[in-house]
Amino acid sequence: MVSARNLLLLSSSRLHGHGYLEHARAQLEDLFKSANVKTVLFVPYALRDHDKYTATVRDALQPWGFNVEGLHTKPDREQALREAQAIFVGGGNTFVLLRSLYEMKLLDPIRELVLQRGLPYVGSSAGTNVATRSIHTTNDMPVVYPPSFEALALVPFNINPHYLDPEAGSRHKGETRDERLEEFVAYHGLPVLGLREGTSVRVQGEKAILLGDRNAKLFKADGGTEELAPQADLTFLLQK
Repeated sequence: MVSARNLLLLSSSRLHGHGYLEHARAQLEDLFKSANVKTVLFVPYALRDHDKYTATVRDALQPWGFNVEGLHTKPDREQALREAQAIFVGGGNTFVLLRSLYEMKLLDPIRELVLQRGLPYVGSSAGTNVATRSIHTTNDMPVVYPPSFEALALVPFNINPHYLDPEAGSRHKGETRDERLEEFVAYHGLPVLGLREGTSVRVQGEKAILLGDRNAKLFKADGGTEELAPQADLTFLLQK
């Protein structure tokens, strides 16, 4: 039952002028406290040094009253997921992250726990990418090759974290981010939400809203685009 969904999908963990995760503190506290979360299970597989990455997240969340444990330290990962109060899937390289989830056979357990049992899910950057239909719209280089680009599909659309507008007056002749996302839409007919830095999507059951103080840019399935203001109702994107 997707009505159990409780997601926070961040564009990024870092924002200029703020400490690690600091810009999203109120959003994280709202999610965790509403679900009585005391300990967060962190999924560090998007970066190579899992211990260091987990420590970074722990240093950020612990002063706010939340303990952090690394999934990589658990002898039985599926059991750890079943016992988790919430999971946080961190950013890094999306291809590395998704391949790890496939290799460890964690996609189905995470999907079931989040969609059917209401396990709170926080994703940032790559962690947000893998929460969507596929990782086709990541900005990362494919330094490794996962068995498939299909991801968790916790939401039925794609996201482009760290979305950047085309630079006015630029002399760069390569493709812009917009052109690449429009190409994806043309091939797949799926909408893509471009999340600018500092923005996020909060999903509760069948409802979704845009959080942050900047617009998001929606690349529509029909090829058009639309600017969505902070607090915009994104529930329509959850309709398959």
